[in-house]
Amino acid sequence: MEITNDIKYVGVNDREIDLFEGQYIVENGMAYNSYVILDEKTAVMDSVDVHFSAEWLSNIKAVLDSRQPDYLVIQHMEPDHSGSIAEFMKAFPETKVVSSAKSFAMMKQFFGTDFSDRQVVVKDGDTLGLGSHTLSFIAAPMVHWPEVIVTYDAYDKVLFSADGFGKFGALDTEEDWACEARRYYFGIVGKFGVQVQNLLKKAAALDIQAICPLHGPILTENLSYYIGLYQTWSSYSVESEGVMIAYSSVYGNTKKAAELLAEKLNEKGCPKVVVNDLARCDMAEAVEDAFRYGKLVLASPTYNGDVFPFTREFIHELTERNYQKRTIGFIENGSWAPTAAKVMKKMLENSKDLTFTDTTVKVMSALNEESIAAIEALAEELSK
Repeated sequence: MEITNDIKYVGVNDREIDLFEGQYIVENGMAYNSYVILDEKTAVMDSVDVHFSAEWLSNIKAVLDSRQPDYLVIQHMEPDHSGSIAEFMKAFPETKVVSSAKSFAMMKQFFGTDFSDRQVVVKDGDTLGLGSHTLSFIAAPMVHWPEVIVTYDAYDKVLFSADGFGKFGALDTEEDWACEARRYYFGIVGKFGVQVQNLLKKAAALDIQAICPLHGPILTENLSYYIGLYQTWSSYSVESEGVMIAYSSVYGNTKKAAELLAEKLNEKGCPKVVVNDLARCDMAEAVEDAFRYGKLVLASPTYNGDVFPFTREFIHELTERNYQKRTIGFIENGSWAPTAAKVMKKMLENSKDLTFTDTTVKVMSALNEESIAAIEALAEELSK
């Protein structure tokens, strides 16, 4: 694949993987992206998962056509991008490796060597000339590891964005970018909104015509759309108006309450209502929905004086990622001492800029006239 006349794609698709990072369902696999810049000197941008070393090296050799690479630039040391470094260094014994100081410390940990005799250590603001192409390095700590750098090529106006602007899915998958990019962002990068904002401020000063991430497609058109979404996500702003209802239910009564609320919201013209059964849905998709929409309703039975385990897990996933700037309502259920609403609110007490609805729905075992009226009141409040 040709990105520009001088920049070629040499990455790989992983169709064997079922769980990315051991937790995220990836039905359409993953792409581990890598690129070669051809100039007076040549640079390979990043490595791939170790299971694909042979394919990756073959791709590189095909593009280089008997030339030897001068540099291997490593922007991020997570093993899906650094796993093949050692094999590369064996295959190309004259190549120098370019990375941050923190990356070389991690190489020592992963490979037992930091390639000290072949190092080129770079920091924020450093450059590397290849000929017509000059690479400028930008520190991007905690997007989403501390050693990360991104790289700008001023000649072709390309930003090599490391894990930024990545998405789940192999490159031969036809699907909407935003859905899987959003799930990827909030699952993996979402905790680090401040750091992403810092990087976006640096990137705003660059003339970017293409973004080459380490996962997902190369972005070459309508870049303001993708950058705009990253601004929204990293500032924890509301992307879409709507209500997400996240429920857990033991015997179906809390489920009935959640579904009735959804019905009432739709009747009142709510622009979007999304319902997730936390015991059965993809938890990462539920997290994605919670960050996408401006209003969230948590519905849970009281369980051992607490909340149902899936609800607890879900709230933890949100607070771990700095959930904020949202309106939240509660539905609790209990047969003798319902405490779920109190527990859920307590779990959210350290989150910023949350507004809680005046109405909390209390279900005593099963829906009755009183709880149905409360659901009506909650729907009315959320529809304003």
